[in-house]
Order: sequence, then structure tokens, then C-alpha cells
Amino acid sequence: EICDDPYLFVDGISSHDLHQGQVGNCWFVAACSSLASRESLWQKVIPDWKEQEWNAEKPENYAGIFHFQFWRFGDWVDVVIDDRLPTLHNQLIYCHSNSKNEFWCALVEKAYAKLSGCYEALDGGNTADALVDFTGGVSEPIDLIEGNYVNDEAKRNLLFERVLKVYNRGGLISCSIKATTAADMEARLDCGLVKGHAYAVTDVRKVRLGHGLLAFFKSEKLDMIRMRNPWGEREWNGPWSDTSEEWQKVSKSEREKLGMTVEDDGEFWMTFEDFCKYFTDIIKCRLINTSYLSIHKTWEEAVLRGEWTRHDDPLKNRSGGCINHKATFLQNPQYVFDVKKAEDEVLISIQQRPKRTSRKEGKGENLAIGFDIHKVELNRRYRMHTLQQKVASSIYINSRSIFLRTDLKEGRYVIIPTTFDPGHVGEFLLRVFTDVPADCRELTLDEPPRTCWSGMCGYPQVVSQVHVLAAAGLKNQDSQTGADPYVIIKCEGDKIRSPVQKNTLAPEFDVKGLFYRKKSGQPIIVQVWNHNIISDEFLGQVALTGDPDDRLSQHTLQLQDKGNKKSSGFSGTIAVRLLTSSTLTNV
Repeated sequence: EICDDPYLFVDGISSHDLHQGQVGNCWFVAACSSLASRESLWQKVIPDWKEQEWNAEKPENYAGIFHFQFWRFGDWVDVVIDDRLPTLHNQLIYCHSNSKNEFWCALVEKAYAKLSGCYEALDGGNTADALVDFTGGVSEPIDLIEGNYVNDEAKRNLLFERVLKVYNRGGLISCSIKATTAADMEARLDCGLVKGHAYAVTDVRKVRLGHGLLAFFKSEKLDMIRMRNPWGEREWNGPWSDTSEEWQKVSKSEREKLGMTVEDDGEFWMTFEDFCKYFTDIIKCRLINTSYLSIHKTWEEAVLRGEWTRHDDPLKNRSGGCINHKATFLQNPQYVFDVKKAEDEVLISIQQRPKRTSRKEGKGENLAIGFDIHKVELNRRYRMHTLQQKVASSIYINSRSIFLRTDLKEGRYVIIPTTFDPGHVGEFLLRVFTDVPADCRELTLDEPPRTCWSGMCGYPQVVSQVHVLAAAGLKNQDSQTGADPYVIIKCEGDKIRSPVQKNTLAPEFDVKGLFYRKKSGQPIIVQVWNHNIISDEFLGQVALTGDPDDRLSQHTLQLQDKGNKKSSGFSGTIAVRLLTSSTLTNV
């Protein structure tokens, strides 16, 4: 009814196809622009596109039905729609294409509106969410003002390398300039940029300056970024804009390689320095590579689903709010994982289940969510009941997903995802990416379970947390560098071993073990060993009683021989902190 020869695609798919309609959805159009530049990604969102395309020779094959796929909460969801599109005077109201007879963007938008509840749900949404829904990737928003990237050159160069890497590895990127007031929304600045408006990043390059052989040998390169305005017009008019004289510094072949055009098509280049000066936010949606058959870094991914639920019993309540609510914070869900290298980069993303918008109930609002990471005992298998050292935490914001990139040392950690205030309920998806498998799992039990064997074999009477802080004055094993010490903590047949500390006679171990003890009279043994290539060497030990009545928690003890005999052959002391309780859910 709208046109005589409709097609899904006219002359293929490109970022230039899209124009924003009358609903405030530049965020969605910017995400579509990014998607259009990645064939492997759009073919996932628009599956079997050849079969869905209009066939002029066989019009009887057309049934007015389409299907699209979006990644939602851990799964690819198939959304089926018909071909009825909202119009006014026979013109599409919402997202439309340059070509009057091309409809892929209008149909993708309709499917996304159906997934979200209605077209109204697309008014003033979030680009980061759309990028994740198109790819199943992980979005990382970066505040360019807060990071002071315009003035800090080293930091800016590092950010450019990261943005370049995300782009080169198939990720999607979007950016915007914050609007602080309602009047600011979509206000055009003198430089041609528009506030409160999402732009798609369509290329990131190091551009070679100069002409001919000179350019080759001089190898002066400029960090450049290309963007597109979803309106399909209105461009940046500063340095390196379409008609600026700066392009004379670049050879014709280099210009052609960059696809340089002088049209008001909404697409333009900027230097990364200018970009950081004018833009306030950038969203990187990275595709996390988990394939073993790849030349690029691959990640191990753990995906866990959880929920915040309310219960009157503190041990069963799972909605304790953030760490400001100290009395209830540890009542949240807890997830344990291991870092098995000396140090590892860890990516963590938490996403709350999207709330649907409906005419009756209005817009689905996100909860303010975030998470903290705590370093715990190397052998913790049950839930935490006392706060331990916090090593990292995300921001808290009412965003659908929260992302954190952090470097962690070898050890065991607990992630605690929370809502900002206690008592809120909802589902979430936790994704943890590490270099080697992290054995990430939820901690569900508060203490060792009682079984039919507990009567015969006994049940723990007390729980002891042993924290080996450091040692000093160890015997020199190697005249050059000292020793390579590590500790072993033993109790009732259970033992843990710390990572090796290299070349030191005063190691900072900072390692913890947790022991549920049936015989509280039996001592806990802490041994120090020196790591050798052939066989490790014993450097001394101490025995701890771990009496619940002993209130002196920190001890500095002289190392002794096995059997705890004093011997002149053992030099050095060890600092240990001990916490013992007869209530098993106290630690």
C-alpha cells in the first residue's frame, strides 16, 4: 500500500540507509547504524534474509510475515511480526530508509518495539541496551568528562587503543553529548554537533599523513574516528570535517581508503582529541571471543542466573541492598570464583531482566543495581557471614546492565550483586569472563549440611578463620636472592596452600583458610616452606589452638620444628590472625 516494489534491502545494507522518525529513538537508530556495518552481526538479527526478501517473480510466496532475533537475558529470542507499519499521509512515521522502497530498518524497529512492549517504549531508550540486544556482547559505558581524557594525553591514547581494538574485533560503538536541560535536548552547537543525541561510530583508524613515499617513511599517524548522525544530515564542521583543508595533508589513495565523501550525509571524521573535547560519553559494546579457534585473545565465560527475593528469615532473605546497609548486605546472592594465574584481567557484567512497557502499566523502570567483589578464604564453600576485604566494586545506577573490568591477583573471590536499596526483587544474569576457567558458582548453603553420617562421624562444633598475614626473618636459602616461601595451613585432614612469594625473606602472604572443626582441641598447623625445583624445604611451623574464648585475635609467633619443638635451626616469625566461633554462621 505504501509503495509498488517493496524490498527488505535495496543495494545491500549500509549505515546510510537509516533516518530517524518522529519518535525520540536516535539511540535505536544509532545502534542500527552500527549494526549495518557488520555483516556477521546483522545476519544474526535478520536471519534467512534471502528467504524473507520480496521476490518479484514469485509474489505469491509473500505472506506479510517477518521474523527477527534479539539477544535477551542470555538467549536469542525470535520475534515474529506482520508488515503493517505506522504511517501518516502514506509516509513512515518512525525509522525509515533513504530509499522509499527499502524496509529492513522499519521492520527491525517494529520487532524491537514488540519485544519492548510497544513503540512508546522506544522513546528515549538506551543505546547500550540496543547494542547488547543486537550482539549478545557486553557494553561498557565511559564518561569522557569524568575521565578527563581531553587533558590527559596518555590516558586518551590508551582509550583510543581500546576503542580501536573493540572496533577491529567486530564490536559496536556509539557516542553522545550529554544534554543537561530539557531545552538542551537535540540543540545544535556551533561546531555542528547535536546535544542529547546518539551517534554511531562507523570507523576507527590511525590515518597516515603526507603524500607519496614521504608519507610512507615519515609514518606520522593521526588517531581518527568517524561518526554518523542518525538524522542522515547535520555534521561536524570543525577540523577534518568533509570540506576542511586538513584533508590536503592526506594522499588521494589514503582518502579513498577511508571512503572520504563530501556530502551532507550525516557522516564525518574527527581527530580523537577533538572527539574527547566535544563528546561526553562513549559506549563500547565488545563481542567477547570465547572461540578456541581464534587468533585473538579468547575468554572463558561463566553465565549464571539469579534473583533477589524477599524472606522474613535473615538466612533465607536474598535482597539485602548495597553495602551501606551493613546489617542486611550479606543476605544478597553470593557467587564464588577463582583467579588461577598470578594476576588476571576479569570482566564482569550483571544484567537485570528487562521490564516490559505496556499502555496500562506505563514504562518499565529499571532498579538501581551494582555489585561488590570481596577476597575470601582459599577454601570457602559456604556463604559469607562477616564482611571481608573488598577489592573492587561497580557503580550503582538504574541501568539495565552494569559492567566492570578489573585486574585481580591469584585467589578466591566472592561477587555480591545487589539492588541499591534492600527489599527490591528481580531477576538478573551474571556473566564472568576470565583468561582460564574460574569455576564460578553460587554459594547457597550457610554451613556444612547435616547428613545421615553426621551422627556417626560427628558434626563441626566450631568454625575457625586463619589469616596468615606475613612472615619475617626467614632463613636465607639462596645467598643471591633469599627464599621463595609459601604457607600450608592444615586442620583435621583439610589443608590449603598459598601462592609462592618470590625472592623474599619477609613475605606478605595475606592468605586465609576456613575450617569447620569437629575436634576443637586439635591444633591448626601453619607451616612455611621454601619452593625448590627438585624438592621443597621446610622452614618451620606454628600450632594454633583456636579456642573460641581466646579474644587475642592476632599473634606473632616464633617458627618451630615439626612436633612444635624449639630448634635453633629455625629462624623467623609469622604473623597470624585467628577468629573462632561456636556459631557456624558467624564467619
